[in-house]
Amino acid sequence: MTEKKQRVIQEYVPGKQLTLAHIIANPDEALYTKLGIGQAGAIGILTLTPTETAIIAADIATKAAAIEIGYLDRFTGSLVICGTVSDVDMAIQAINQFLSRHLKFEPAEITRS
Repeated sequence: MTEKKQRVIQEYVPGKQLTLAHIIANPDEALYTKLGIGQAGAIGILTLTPTETAIIAADIATKAAAIEIGYLDRFTGSLVICGTVSDVDMAIQAINQFLSRHLKFEPAEITRS
């Protein structure tokens, strides 16, 4: 008797959400070196869905504060920004506000370490 193979299709349906908004203040040199970014007073890490929203968030961040984009991936929704602690904080707050007010996203609590 032959076994009938089943095919399973998985689909990811993201909501409009800023899932993670975290600030690492005064990161260790090993961390920013491993990330391939220059020395920074702070690193901001964000995860967004739909994933293309990372592009919008990067634009908002660069207009809101003197930050640099350390990493941007429109396929995973990951965004890493770096700069001073106050600039990274200001940029993430601006992203959170814009996305929730104008695009009706669910905002994220900004966490810190």
